Amino acid sequence: MRLTLLSFVAIVGSSLLCTPAFSQEKGGDDRTGPYDAVQGWPHPLPDKGYIWGSTGGIFAETPNRIFIANRGELKLPDKLPRNFNGFSGSLGLAATGLVPVFKNCIAIVDADGKLIEAWTQWDHLFEDGRGPHSVLISPYDPEHNVWVVDDIHHQVFKFTNDGKKLLMTLGVRDEPGNDDKHFKRPTDIAWLPDGTFFISDGYGNTRVVKFDKNGKFLLTWGTPGTGNSQFNTPHSITVDRNRRVYVSDRANNRVQVFDENGKYLDQFPNIAQPYHIRISNDGYLWAFSGPLDKFLKYDLQGHLLYAWGTHGTEPGLFWAVHQFSSDSEGNLYTAEVFGGRPQKFRPRAGADPSHFFKQVPLMPKKSS
Repeated sequence: MRLTLLSFVAIVGSSLLCTPAFSQEKGGDDRTGPYDAVQGWPHPLPDKGYIWGSTGGIFAETPNRIFIANRGELKLPDKLPRNFNGFSGSLGLAATGLVPVFKNCIAIVDADGKLIEAWTQWDHLFEDGRGPHSVLISPYDPEHNVWVVDDIHHQVFKFTNDGKKLLMTLGVRDEPGNDDKHFKRPTDIAWLPDGTFFISDGYGNTRVVKFDKNGKFLLTWGTPGTGNSQFNTPHSITVDRNRRVYVSDRANNRVQVFDENGKYLDQFPNIAQPYHIRISNDGYLWAFSGPLDKFLKYDLQGHLLYAWGTHGTEPGLFWAVHQFSSDSEGNLYTAEVFGGRPQKFRPRAGADPSHFFKQVPLMPKKSS
């Protein structure tokens, strides 16, 4: 019996060693990680002489409906450099340093990058500011309502999925504050399954604010500083399946972890300015480091597992990804604030599937 069991173990072990989980690629320099950049995505904006501006956010509702938080359009100079690729980064200028025209601030493109909707009726909300900071949909919302954060005007908006109605406004326009009705440059949103949500607040304040599903203030935590539960630019926020809240403490170069009522639990130090963080559907923390221009994958104990990304303005390279998203087909989308462009990446055949970012899927949309 013992010999039979040992023989079985030997056979199983041998088969595992002989059958790798994926085929190792030959050559290459891992410039775009496990993806290939989609050339010519998105299409140019319809206004002649204007291009996409600083891109604050991006969110894929489906592979054929991708929301882009566009911080207005930028006018092209009369003379273009030879390497101009349709986006401001290739002009040698950070998109945030150029003066935009606040038009097509909430844009929706299809799988090919063609503009299919532009919520121009809401462009006035972002005038005299710097445009939308991020765009999101709760994975637990059957209506697929669309949330947009405007940090400069200290407000958060909730729209119907078709953009026809503004359902909720949190914060008072141009009135910064740190009480239950005001923000000071909020940045991001994360949800619990029951609709409770958290807002990171943000560039001016140093706190997280918790609301019930109807927008009623529940509690807040965080103070300025470098200690536990202290922040310096809480820039992004995400929640795992155990209801732990992860906060990108950007200028403190770390991610802090809390329970849902703000009790400090842990931190992941020495992460160079995590601009955007998300818990993936397979239970990992993904971050994008602004100074490194790299994606970083961590387990939920904070161990670095994988990294990829290269600085540049060519297709597939990065200049300050501010938000990222993925769709049900595995495509990755990025929004660059300095490079002034959204990008789309397709999973590359033969790449290690554990290197793909897998967004928490939205619940099925309720039919109207």
